[in-house]
Amino acid sequence: MASITIRNVPEEVHRALRVRATQHGRSTEAEIRAILEQATKPAGRLQLGSLLASIAREAGGLTETEADAFDRLRDTSPAEPLRFE
Repeated sequence: MASITIRNVPEEVHRALRVRATQHGRSTEAEIRAILEQATKPAGRLQLGSLLASIAREAGGLTETEADAFDRLRDTSPAEPLRFE
C-alpha cells in the first residue's frame, strides 16, 4: 500500500483533524484516509454499468428480472490502477 507525506499542515488544521478523528472514534491517520477515500470515491457518482442498464431498460431491451440478475453479477470492486514500471 502506498504512503503519503504531507508537509506544512497548519496547526489549526491538524488540531481540527485530531478532533474530528476523536469524534469518529479513530486515529488521525485513519480519519485522513477516510477523508481521502470519500473525496475520491463520491457515493453519488455515475457508474457506466448502471447507466447502460438504465438505457437498456428504457429501450425495452431488458426486463426487470434480467436487469436485477446483471446487478447481482456486477463486480463492484475498484479497478487496479495501471502500472508503467
